Amino acid sequence: MPVGGADGTVRIGLLGRGIGSSLTPIMHEAEGRRLGLAYRYDLIDFDRLGLDDFDLGAVLETARDLGYRGLNVTYPFKQAIIPLLDSLAPEAAAIGAVNTVVLGNGTRVGQNTDCWGFAQSVRKGLGAVPIDHVVQIGAGGAGAAVAHALVQLGARRIDIIDADVGKAEALARKVEDTRGTLAQGLAPSHLDEVIERAVGVVNATPVGMEKYPGTPIDPGLLRRRQWVADIIYFPRETELLRRAQALGCRVLPGGGMAIYQAVRAFHLFSGVEPDAAEMGRTFAAHA
Repeated sequence: MPVGGADGTVRIGLLGRGIGSSLTPIMHEAEGRRLGLAYRYDLIDFDRLGLDDFDLGAVLETARDLGYRGLNVTYPFKQAIIPLLDSLAPEAAAIGAVNTVVLGNGTRVGQNTDCWGFAQSVRKGLGAVPIDHVVQIGAGGAGAAVAHALVQLGARRIDIIDADVGKAEALARKVEDTRGTLAQGLAPSHLDEVIERAVGVVNATPVGMEKYPGTPIDPGLLRRRQWVADIIYFPRETELLRRAQALGCRVLPGGGMAIYQAVRAFHLFSGVEPDAAEMGRTFAAHA
């Protein structure tokens, strides 16, 4: 049975910066109505509210006091929120990043639905593409989930590129500890030498969002034989994907990941299994 506040409402929020274009609230609320739930989803945009990063703890406490059932977490808080939680689900602990916090019974439990969401998006959106050697751009909270998803999908080698080389190397070590995947963390200066051999490229940075326009790499480095995925879905088509498609690459927008992570989060928040197809149709109608 769904667990709501004192008035029976399942109240959820999204914590992040520059999230005004997010379709997550629309997907959640539409599915809640379809299932007959009193379901409310709020945007808690630190930019719009003029909040500093150090206000994260206070916002989390306020959400709990107001009876929120849970929170989704996006850039730049997926790792910063971890010390503020009471416990982590096993997958979130293994990944080292949280995008979903379940609030209830006085506890704050961190979950990660991004990993399954990205893997499911690849399965549904790209099908049986070669995945043995992938270059991933970005080693932050979303990047951690994507790297683990790539391992689950069968990647044998992952080159993780990040300006913070220490962060990229740490993520590579963590990925190698899972299923023996060969992974290495590299500085952007090494991109030219590794991307040539890769079969796939994933952008797991915020570069390409409406707030951070541009491309995370030089699109001229891409090859027609490669597939290119982006975790960003606003804008619906990033500049990276537009340029990659023009080259003849198969592309995967971030919409699929957004849908599937929301599907799993909805169940964690409400206790009710949502219909992924319905949530996908809601997303498509507003994209």
